[in-house]
Amino acid sequence: MATVSEKAEKVVIEPATEADLDELSEMLGELFAQESDFRPDKDKQLRGLRLVFEQPSRGRVFVLRREGAIVGMINLLFTISTAEGGFVILLEDLVVHKKYQHHGYGARLLQHAIDFAKQKNFLRVTLLTDRPENVAQEFFRKHGFVESSMISMRLWITPDTEQSQQSL
Repeated sequence: MATVSEKAEKVVIEPATEADLDELSEMLGELFAQESDFRPDKDKQLRGLRLVFEQPSRGRVFVLRREGAIVGMINLLFTISTAEGGFVILLEDLVVHKKYQHHGYGARLLQHAIDFAKQKNFLRVTLLTDRPENVAQEFFRKHGFVESSMISMRLWITPDTEQSQQSL
């Protein structure tokens, strides 16, 4: 049962704004510092967020604010699945400030994303988690996500000076 102070606490989930960019990039830096495949790079995080903000058809970033302060964020990217025959979401990032973890804020953000996907008729939400990260995997399982038999593979494309000087 919620206490009086929890009931009075003002928590909202809303679209992130340009004014939130700096804080969101800091949160992503905290996340990437914990992941084995990525390294924090504020310029890259800002550039990525701006690309989503530029065109709403690319995705959405939602923030959870508690008493006006950003406590967490979720980044949803949109693509098309030929397997599903329609639009799907890649849940790119879900971050809650360390001090606010284990208070249900991550679950609220995730439920908001699922509700958004249903409302907009997306057919699937896919995400990646670090392999040894059992806590995150259990969190997503608890919310209905199942493991895929597919494995994630990637190829990083690095700028090639010679190729970049050629016309496409």
